[in-house]
Amino acid sequence: MVTNYEVATFAGGCFWCMVQPFDELPGIIKVVSGYTGGHKDNPTYNEVCSNTTGHYEAVQITYDPNIFEYEKLLELFWIQIDPTDAFGQFNDRGESYRTAIFYHNKEQKRMAEESKLILEDSNKYNKPIVTEIKEASMFYPAEENHQQYYKKNSFHYKLYKEGSGRAQFIRENQKRS
Repeated sequence: MVTNYEVATFAGGCFWCMVQPFDELPGIIKVVSGYTGGHKDNPTYNEVCSNTTGHYEAVQITYDPNIFEYEKLLELFWIQIDPTDAFGQFNDRGESYRTAIFYHNKEQKRMAEESKLILEDSNKYNKPIVTEIKEASMFYPAEENHQQYYKKNSFHYKLYKEGSGRAQFIRENQKRS
C-alpha cells in the first residue's frame, strides 16, 4: 500500500499543549513534540528552555492530506495560540516559546502566508500578528517524557493548560471566530 503522508511543523509555545489539539483526529498519523529552528544539534529540553539554542518548542505532525488537509491544520493551529505575542505564549516566556509555522514546501508556504493574511484582515486582534512563517529545518524529537504528555500526565497537563492562561484564551478565541 502506497501512502502519501505529509508533515507539518508548528511552534505554539509549550509543546505539551500543542499535541492534544491535533492528536487522534482522522487523518493524523502521529504528533511528535520536539525542537526546531535553532543552531544546536540534538538539543535537550533544558538547553532549549535556557533560550541559548535558538530552537522553538514545536510539534511535527504526520498526516494524510487526503483525509485532513493542511488548511485545516492551519485553522486549528491559529486558535491554539496568541499570534500577537512575540515573546512567548501565556506564562511561558522566551525565544523557545515563540510561535511559528515551519513550511516544508512551496505550497505549505503559500497556504501559511495566505492564512496569516486572512487572520490579519479579519481584525480579530487589536495588535499585529507576529507569528513567523519560516522554512522547516532539522526537527529533533524531544525526550520521551515530553511525548504525549497530555496522556501520560493528564492531571498535571490540565492544571498547566488552565493555569498558564492558554485554556481561557482558547475559549475566548473560539468565541471570536
